[in-house]
Amino acid sequence: MNPDDQGEASARPALPAWKAFVVQFSRETAHVSERCAGRVEHLSSGRREPFASHEELLAVLGRLLDELGEQEG
Repeated sequence: MNPDDQGEASARPALPAWKAFVVQFSRETAHVSERCAGRVEHLSSGRREPFASHEELLAVLGRLLDELGEQEG
């Protein structure tokens, strides 16, 4: 491995701001009832998507991350 490559890799943040999201849960969301609904917002782009279950929450996050790819925004 080229020493320059190591410097570049270590300079990139482990938690890049362009991959930051806010998850907002509805008031009906409760751990006890396993009900989960709300929306996810990508902080850099402002794009929002609703979800109505735990599975949809993970699917929305996966979709948004796929769309972001490895680009830095």
